[in-house]
Amino acid sequence: MKQAEVQFETFLVRYLPKVAGVGRAAVKRLRQRLPGCDVLIYDNYNALAAGFSPNGKTGAAILSIALYPRWTSLFFLQAAGLHDPYALLQGKGTTARHIVLASADDLDTPPIRALIEAAIAGAKVPYDPARAGALVIKSVSENQRPRRPG
Repeated sequence: MKQAEVQFETFLVRYLPKVAGVGRAAVKRLRQRLPGCDVLIYDNYNALAAGFSPNGKTGAAILSIALYPRWTSLFFLQAAGLHDPYALLQGKGTTARHIVLASADDLDTPPIRALIEAAIAGAKVPYDPARAGALVIKSVSENQRPRRPG
């Protein structure tokens, strides 16, 4: 196992097992679905985030999985103008919106699959499935909120 994979796992185990399990499985599924994307890991103040970028740059990331103390969310990072016929996207951000995942299986439901495909198709940097993606630890915040509910 590569060093970045080991470090990512050390970040995950600080969460409740259910939250870590959903996050771990969701990242795995998206890595399988988007093998040409780099997975950019940010262990931030508020959350652990894994962004999927077609060129390795944060600003080009299309999707993200974010773990919080009580839940895991799928973020659409270029959601402006994304057609959401089932009104699944939460938030009022001008660019990013999210869906709270009950399990990684949610990623395979037709409405969420359609949103993911639309996000990939409309990405500002084209996704190239032939590109070799990597898992990259981008930053670890020195100060962090607790990773488990108080």
